[in-house]
Amino acid sequence: MKNITAISLAITMALSSVSASAKVAPEEAAKLGKELTPMGAEAAANADGSIPAWTGGITTPPAGYKSGDHHPDPYPEDKIQYTVTAANYEQYKDLLSLGQQKLFQTYPETFKMNVYQTRRSASYPQHVYDETKANATRSELIREGNGIKAAQVGVPFPIPQNGLEAIWNHSLRYRGESIVRQGGQAAPTASGSFTYIGFDEGLIIPYGVKGAKSEDLEKSNILFKFKQQVSEPARLAGTALLVHETMDQVKTPRQAWTYNTGQRRVRRAPNVAYDAPGTASDGLRTTDDFDMFNGAPDRYTWELKGKQELLIPYNDYRLHSDKVKYDEILKAGHINPDLVRYEKHRVWVVEAKLKEGTSHVYKKRTFYIDEDSWQVSIADMYDNRDELYRVAVAHGLNYYELPAQWSTLEVYHDFQSRRYIAIGLDNEHNMYDFAPKHRDRDFTSSALRRSGRR
Repeated sequence: MKNITAISLAITMALSSVSASAKVAPEEAAKLGKELTPMGAEAAANADGSIPAWTGGITTPPAGYKSGDHHPDPYPEDKIQYTVTAANYEQYKDLLSLGQQKLFQTYPETFKMNVYQTRRSASYPQHVYDETKANATRSELIREGNGIKAAQVGVPFPIPQNGLEAIWNHSLRYRGESIVRQGGQAAPTASGSFTYIGFDEGLIIPYGVKGAKSEDLEKSNILFKFKQQVSEPARLAGTALLVHETMDQVKTPRQAWTYNTGQRRVRRAPNVAYDAPGTASDGLRTTDDFDMFNGAPDRYTWELKGKQELLIPYNDYRLHSDKVKYDEILKAGHINPDLVRYEKHRVWVVEAKLKEGTSHVYKKRTFYIDEDSWQVSIADMYDNRDELYRVAVAHGLNYYELPAQWSTLEVYHDFQSRRYIAIGLDNEHNMYDFAPKHRDRDFTSSALRRSGRR
């Protein structure tokens, strides 16, 4: 990839000579919080200053904000610096993924990117920084990368040596300890009409609990538990899903159950993984597309290509606002570009290629991972003909009450059908609750059956 910076290639080549062990030397870990941020990003500005130095991110929310509010924009006075369109996108090709370029080619009359000042807003609690630094010298991949050990709370590999470590950082980035959220998804037709599908979701993340110990996590072999119930429309209401994600996915693969309202029974669902179609997705995304990537990485080989600068959605508070209605967001072909804020950031580039003897609808996937948060921001997916099949886009912001960087909306564009699905629509619902009183027994198959019958 010609637009990967020379310095990043040098870093990658240096790292590739290190032992396959994920642990880094104490002198390398000592760079965290100095020339590297506590999460492993380059702390300094880029050469021309268009990406500023990281100075701690958002540590104080805007005046008047209180937990439970939709998060107000901390940068309301920022103006558009320039706009990328189908007419000029080739001038910016080095700052765009191939999937992003394909969006301009597919929707030349309507798709655009409004680019704003770069704000390195990502921030996390101090205990997450502390655990991330400790993880750097102790965390390891196991089972050929299908599990981890000696990691807790923070990202396991802040100074990654290979693509698997980088994608595990995305999967285990900090998002609190326990979450309740309402919201949903929509898959507009080619004309722009859509049916909103609502979800009530709960999530407990033992890995992210302050004070969690890796030996306890390895004993339980649980990273998180996720429960989702369809709330609308009426014909789907009550359908439910439960997932237990494991730390060592060879020892115990992901466990999943579904509740079907027609059958009124809970069934094991081993197919809730890999390229099985996502819930009510009209076939526009796979199960492992959710959250930009999730689940076992074992069907791919993973290569860390280096870093580059990329235009990605960032600080998308306007898109997140409760003053915006779904029909203002969802348009034919793509979401409303006037609601989206793009910024230039450095990203890790990870390429995943399908292993021989395995199957998946994606032969190759290229992930662009924000260096400050380990959030996958853009993912380009290729079919078995080596043609661009889909591009996924995560619209991120900082959740003040944690704090943590996370997506507010994920959009999966399918170039073959010229449709997309938007997941995480919550503008017309209550904001996430990051402090619910979940009980572990609420995340069992029996609890799934009880909740489905209500």
